[in-house]
Amino acid sequence: MKGLLSLLTLNFIPRSPDLGLLILRVALGIGMLVLYGWDKWVHFGKFAESFGDPLHIGRKMSLGLAVFAEVICSALLVIGFGTRFAALVLAFTMGVAFFMVRKGSLSGPGEVVALYLLGYVILLVAGPGRFSFDGGGGGGGGAKPH
Repeated sequence: MKGLLSLLTLNFIPRSPDLGLLILRVALGIGMLVLYGWDKWVHFGKFAESFGDPLHIGRKMSLGLAVFAEVICSALLVIGFGTRFAALVLAFTMGVAFFMVRKGSLSGPGEVVALYLLGYVILLVAGPGRFSFDGGGGGGGGAKPH
């Protein structure tokens, strides 16, 4: 019975929250940059003509902020530099996309947006982990106990 419990709980795999945060940062960062941000950046002029303006700041400004988040902040996540700032900007961007553009719908494109939003909120709260420039080998880069 003890062997079955060990198998079900996967205790034979070493636990590493820092490695988990690294994988999350890299997956979310590369995914957002490659799948969404890069094309907006490279074809900015084409996207500017029809990009949404949910915050009523102008199409070009909305697109520029989305490109900043999806390219620059995603790259920062991947390398683990300014991670919590980058996660905050990306969470805000995905929050606008989810609540204002997708109207909170969890079907279709809204499902992917919600997953990215959740991942960025997790990184904002948890920090980058030890395997990052922010973490500096000290265990997470977050607030230190008093």
